[in-house]
Amino acid sequence: MPILHRAARIEDRIQEFREQRARKRGLLPTVIPYAGYGAPGWVRVLGRVMLTREPRSSRPSVRGWRSFTSVAVNDVNVIVTIGKTEHRVHADRGGVIDVRLKSRLSPGWRTVTIRSDDPESADGPAVEAPVYIVDGDAHFGIVSDIDDTVMVTALPRPFLAAWNTFVLDEHARTPTPGMAVLYDRLTKANPGTTTIYLSTGAWNVAPTLSRFLGRNLYPRGPLLLTDWGPTHDRIFRSGRQHKVESLARLATEFPDVKWLLIGDDGQHDEEIYGEFALAHPDKVRAVAIRQLSSGEAVLAGGRTKAEDYSSRTEVPWIYGPDGAAIASELERIGVL
Repeated sequence: MPILHRAARIEDRIQEFREQRARKRGLLPTVIPYAGYGAPGWVRVLGRVMLTREPRSSRPSVRGWRSFTSVAVNDVNVIVTIGKTEHRVHADRGGVIDVRLKSRLSPGWRTVTIRSDDPESADGPAVEAPVYIVDGDAHFGIVSDIDDTVMVTALPRPFLAAWNTFVLDEHARTPTPGMAVLYDRLTKANPGTTTIYLSTGAWNVAPTLSRFLGRNLYPRGPLLLTDWGPTHDRIFRSGRQHKVESLARLATEFPDVKWLLIGDDGQHDEEIYGEFALAHPDKVRAVAIRQLSSGEAVLAGGRTKAEDYSSRTEVPWIYGPDGAAIASELERIGVL
């Protein structure tokens, strides 16, 4: 085991204290399921174990600021059932379940069940976690950023970030004009499209983001988020590293899929996508960057000063302020 950073050790002590108090109040481990994905022969199961008042048979959810104050269960075992096969797996320091398992699930949306293996709630109900199994014949997929790409948030501005994260619910968030229609057209033009939403946001807001995407008619797809806080070697997690590693993993897991990478010019998407396109040109169909308006760019802390990666690779790069403009450019280059 790696030696934990001092900040991580402090976090663990605080977490242990909070968990002990929560258990004394009668709170029990409950699994919060997230959408996973896979391919014929394997599946990646995602979820998180939190302490709640009582386990529920319906899909549990922790809303708003409570998702950040709820107590995660450190280093807990859970049982994942795929078909008739049970797998005992281990959640990480933050209670996050992220495990790849063998499976015989057929392509499309399927479900697996997860239940806590904690001694105090061993008889608790299992919850269903959706998983999307990519067809082996699928060759097109979408990787989409969330903040300022499908949802207008101006996330980097600290006060707005806190307001959007802790106060507003999915009803008050604003969808980016035309993007839902664009994604719908892309999935209809390419049957079997895998849509994955890749963000630096915390797993705490996954239920809120899922409801927002569904309410605004975005295609259903797994969320790849991160767990805020210290890691074993640094005081705070790197959102950029999370995106880089997630893209590299997708390239390995789906070698025959070419990805349409969609992001914005307000953070680091151009740089991250550009480096990925240079390293894996055969894995990228195109890169589409939403251009922030002048007002959005000011709130977001300005536009990135990324170098021109379009001149260094044959991968098509397109830009547009909204979904309609990006759709026109994708039509021009034959992607749509």
